[in-house]
Amino acid sequence: MYNTPFDAPAGTGLPTVDMSSAAGSPECGQLVQLQQLLDACLLRDIPDLRKQLQSLQRRCRDQQAVGRGVERLSAGIARSRQRVERRMAGAPTPVYPLALPVVERRESILAIIRDNPVVILCGETGSGKTTQLPKICLELGRGARGKIGHTQPRRIAARSLAARIAEELGSALGEQVGYKVRFQDRVQDSSYIKVMTDGMLLAEVQSDPDLLEYDTLIIDEAHERSLNIDFLLGYLHRLLPRRPDLKIIITSATINPERFSEHFGAAPIIEVSGRTYPVEIRYRPLQGEDEDQKDRGRGEAILDAVDELAAEGPGDVLVFLPGERAIRDTAE
Repeated sequence: MYNTPFDAPAGTGLPTVDMSSAAGSPECGQLVQLQQLLDACLLRDIPDLRKQLQSLQRRCRDQQAVGRGVERLSAGIARSRQRVERRMAGAPTPVYPLALPVVERRESILAIIRDNPVVILCGETGSGKTTQLPKICLELGRGARGKIGHTQPRRIAARSLAARIAEELGSALGEQVGYKVRFQDRVQDSSYIKVMTDGMLLAEVQSDPDLLEYDTLIIDEAHERSLNIDFLLGYLHRLLPRRPDLKIIITSATINPERFSEHFGAAPIIEVSGRTYPVEIRYRPLQGEDEDQKDRGRGEAILDAVDELAAEGPGDVLVFLPGERAIRDTAE
């Protein structure tokens, strides 16, 4: 999966340290080498390591002793690099269901994501974009220096998606693949993929303004254009200059993908056709014609419709309802 021990993208976009005026002692000279190693560290470790580096730089300018500080910094960088190496070695190997249209376009999708900081993937329902994109990012070597963040508009979608991706990767839910929604956090430090609601990611901006927990972000269902999604897209547009190593993938149904592309400076658009199934529309009255059916409610009408479909043979049924209360009532 990785060509070199540190094949992750270099640079975080954070301020660099000017070592040109440091004193010429061997320890101060070593700081220049340590600075170059920061780009192979975990993203979340870099701010603290960089502060140590800046403090040692000032001490070098003042011709103060820095030997112990250099030792501590060198050990911290080594530990962080070792964590990246362990993540690289333990990364799951994706296996793809060949029938999905996204998988058929996998090679071109890999190349476009690798060569561009922002990609718009426009796919129809059933194309496999939601479940397969995180795995494609893993194949690219993402998820080593930070997690692959994957947002969903709703909590139930985040939980079920995380379970599905974990199953496809042969991992227990909450280990290599986890999820975070309101009141539930099943993500470990060792996780590679983190599925969450867009509201959760937006809330994390307060404590992690540069989103250093992630080296890749997938904003799914962007065409829904909720306030959370719009805020996220605006914030990520401003964040990119500070985080040139960050990969952003926006997925959308076939609804104005050009607007997302324009927002991110003419980002490339990948169009993937979905699987199509024949659709037959039948209209059934909520109230039956029989006297004993005149007062039945929505739940009874749904049960009758499901009974009618079940009599025709095996299959799945997807019921659309207006809200959580209707869903709970119907399930009961």
